[in-house]
Amino acid sequence: MKKEYTNGDVAIVWEQEKCIHSAVCVKGLGEVFKPREKPWIQMGAVSSEDIIAQVKQCPSGAISIKEEK
Repeated sequence: MKKEYTNGDVAIVWEQEKCIHSAVCVKGLGEVFKPREKPWIQMGAVSSEDIIAQVKQCPSGAISIKEEK
């Protein structure tokens, strides 16, 4: 199952079944990735560039970027 979270500029696509729970996203950008909250991805806290840079570090590919038009 895929879920999308957007800030109007870019969207994070999350594929839960791929997640290996390495917490790279949470440790690197805790103001966006908040696993104890709903929704767990809150994109309003930082720039799109910071989000893209952090998503690229996901070791499993469970989160990816989709550019909004």
